[in-house]
Amino acid sequence: MESQRQKKYAKLIQKELGEIFQKEARHLIGRTMVTVTRVEVSPDLGFAKVNLSFLLADKDQAFDLINDHKKEIRHHLGKRIGKSVRIIPELAFFPDDSASYAQHMDKIISGLNIPPAPEEEEEEED
Repeated sequence: MESQRQKKYAKLIQKELGEIFQKEARHLIGRTMVTVTRVEVSPDLGFAKVNLSFLLADKDQAFDLINDHKKEIRHHLGKRIGKSVRIIPELAFFPDDSASYAQHMDKIISGLNIPPAPEEEEEEED
């Protein structure tokens, strides 16, 4: 279970990384929209697991670009939060597949052949 400190730190990192992907990292990712869906921080606050969701691009290519420029992204993060935290965490990026999984499940459910429920006759009260 995460402590309040970890949750607060994770929320700060999520917010700042979102802004970094919108502004400073535009030259890396181009038109790709990157959403930071979740951040988990280790108890010592030295490691952050970041889940990313991609829109308008090839997910694998964008993910590889971000992983290749991990140091630069961490540097931008350090500039933004360096005054308010002691440790700038090491970042590990992971793709967030929840949206594609939900889309897949929706497709499966819509493809099911579910017969309508039988109509029950109403009983008359005496």
